[in-house]
Amino acid sequence: MATRTVLEGAEISRALTRISHEIIEANKGVAGLVLVGIPTRGALLARRIAATIDRIEGSEVPVGILDVTLYRDDLAHHPTRAPRPTEMPVAGIDGATVVLVDDVLYSGRTVRAALDALGDHGRPRAVRLAALIDRGHRELPIRADYIGKNLPSSKEERISVRLQEIDGVDEVTIGARAEAGS
Repeated sequence: MATRTVLEGAEISRALTRISHEIIEANKGVAGLVLVGIPTRGALLARRIAATIDRIEGSEVPVGILDVTLYRDDLAHHPTRAPRPTEMPVAGIDGATVVLVDDVLYSGRTVRAALDALGDHGRPRAVRLAALIDRGHRELPIRADYIGKNLPSSKEERISVRLQEIDGVDEVTIGARAEAGS
C-alpha cells in the first residue's frame, strides 16, 4: 500500500480553526479554559489552537504540556522514549476546564495515561479531549469531544501527523505500517 496524504497544511489549519470555535462555543467563552497538549505533536497542536482562540476572542488561553510516558500501561509492549518535562500553567488546573490535545486518537491508552497524569497536577472542573485525527480501534471507552477528521483505518495502517515546527511540513498521511526490522 502506498502512502497517501489525507490532510495538507490548509486542511489542518481549517480543522484546528473549527476545533477552536467548537471549544469556545462549548465553554461559552474562554474563562476558566486551559489547553494541555500531549507531546510531541499534541503540544504543538495545543499551541496552535491557543493562538487561534486568541485571534478569535482576543484573549490568551493558558497552555500546558503533559508528558504521559511513565503513566502508560503498555510500556512492556511498546518501546518508550525518554520522558519530557511536564509544564503546567502557573495558575494551575484546579477548577479549570482542561482540554487535552493529541494528534491521533487510536486505542485510548494515551488518553487514559494523560488522565492519570493530570490528576497529579490538580483537580480540573472538567476534562475534554481534542484530537486532530480519530482513527477508531478504541480499546478503552474514550471518545474525543473535538475532532479534526475521522479517518477510519485498518490496524495494519499507520497514520503519520507531520507538523511544520519539527517536520518542516504540515500533513497527515496514511500508509502501510513498517515491518519490524525494516
